[in-house]
Amino acid sequence: MPIPQDYTERVYAGVLGKIIGVYLGRPFEGWTYERIMQELGEIWYYVHERLDVPLIVTDDDISGTFTFLRALPDYGNSRALTAAQIGQTWLNYLIERRTVLWWGGLGNSTEHTAYMRLKNGYKAPKSGSIALNGRVVAEQIGAQIFIDGWAMVAPGEPELAADFARRAGSVSHDGEAIYGAQVLAAMEAQAFVESDINKLIDTGLGVIPKDSIIYRMINQIREWHAATPDDWRATRELIAAHYGYDKYGGNCHMVPNHALIIHSLLHGDDDFQKSLMIVNTCGWDTDCNSGNVGCLLGIKQGLAAFDSGPDFRGPVADRLYLATADGARAITDAVTETMHIVNVGRALADQEPIAPKQGARYHFELPGSVQGFLVDDSTESAGTAALENVEGHSSRGDRSLAIHYRDIAIGRTARVGTPTFIPSLAVAEYFERRGYALHASPALYPGQTVRAEVEAGAGNDAPVRANLFVSVFRDPDDHLEVIRGEAVDLTPGDRQTFTWLLPDTGGAPIAQVGVEFHSESRASGTAYLDYLTWDGAPNVVLTRPAGDIAIGRHAATSRMWRRAW
Repeated sequence: MPIPQDYTERVYAGVLGKIIGVYLGRPFEGWTYERIMQELGEIWYYVHERLDVPLIVTDDDISGTFTFLRALPDYGNSRALTAAQIGQTWLNYLIERRTVLWWGGLGNSTEHTAYMRLKNGYKAPKSGSIALNGRVVAEQIGAQIFIDGWAMVAPGEPELAADFARRAGSVSHDGEAIYGAQVLAAMEAQAFVESDINKLIDTGLGVIPKDSIIYRMINQIREWHAATPDDWRATRELIAAHYGYDKYGGNCHMVPNHALIIHSLLHGDDDFQKSLMIVNTCGWDTDCNSGNVGCLLGIKQGLAAFDSGPDFRGPVADRLYLATADGARAITDAVTETMHIVNVGRALADQEPIAPKQGARYHFELPGSVQGFLVDDSTESAGTAALENVEGHSSRGDRSLAIHYRDIAIGRTARVGTPTFIPSLAVAEYFERRGYALHASPALYPGQTVRAEVEAGAGNDAPVRANLFVSVFRDPDDHLEVIRGEAVDLTPGDRQTFTWLLPDTGGAPIAQVGVEFHSESRASGTAYLDYLTWDGAPNVVLTRPAGDIAIGRHAATSRMWRRAW
């Protein structure tokens, strides 16, 4: 089947739906419906601030989804990819007991159990089999939470997506867990070409055995929904009574959580916010279920899925983390991961890869994308600014990042940047405490050349000065210090290409890169960042973190290096 014309944007919407769903459900993962209603009420928007936790977190749902898919390009993007090759990909990318998975021990964590089997020489699918690990361990939820990528590389090919999901799921799971994963993979793949939820469910049912629990349960949920289509709580009560955790054991069984996904899709009326409200308010494995529902609706409806209701995209700003043994890819964003997925899908369809704006790292070519760029308002001297993805103002593509600044002057700078390393020591320590550590390597180093193109709005009221900058973790307390490139004057309508060879930072890791705007007189206006990228080999001397003894002295450099992989 040919690649759909809007394939890239639909994949981007699926990736956004996945990470938004995970971030929405993560703060209260594992809570019951009763506790959620008592302490939070219906979940219509992010609640992380109410629970005093970060919004952007490391999470197995996100990390596993986008990491295990690397098996395809690593093995030549072959449709004949084997379960054993996907299992080897686990061994290649996971850092044992530190990243991606919940390392809960043999017979307790399904994925940790599978990893130990792989490490001890068992090839997939035996590594995840019921025969080796027992039915309860093998039928937990993990096969389902990692499947979205396998669907997004197979647009309009549900049978291929389901078969990829079977092979990938069998690394760690078996039985009903595989069937649940296949249903969702088939539905998501078909969602590129079909918008009717009931037809998508029919497609999912068509790839699993009719005598399976998942098959029977889905049909029963459809009957319950038909009886009370306007009362999602009534259907939830029936699911809890017939397919609840009291009937399906282990830490997080596939069957109850798959039921909530089907339930929310039927009662959600094709509305992104309502569907996520239902699946999250119902409880159990909220981030996993919400992530799958969000991905499916993103694929099905495209970026329009996020147009109604509150702003789910703005707070996320495309940001996500993939902590693996490939450290330089750990700090990433939804656009970057979208392009990886799209080019795998294109390879499977025998089409050439795409690389917007000649392969620029930050290109803003997808509508609404900001690729992690945020306004830095952390200092008293920060000016007022806002970001917007807009059409035009690009010499290489179709879109750019508009930076609307206001009342900047001497001593007041509008600064926008995107992370290239772990945001802070406090964030790193929080992730470690919750069990999903963020080990990463900086994506950018001294000795490399940063390139960007900026246009000053033709209607600006005054000239501005612009420069590239990086922030580095300078001292043992990991305070950020800004290093600036050469400033260039931009009169209204000017376009300037910036090229900056990054200087030696004294061994300090680079945390952020971006662009600044300032003026000798009060100025307001808009600048357009067309792209920002870098190339060249690093030229950096690494030094020991503070507290380590090096050559008879204590080195006063960043402790953040301890988090580098």
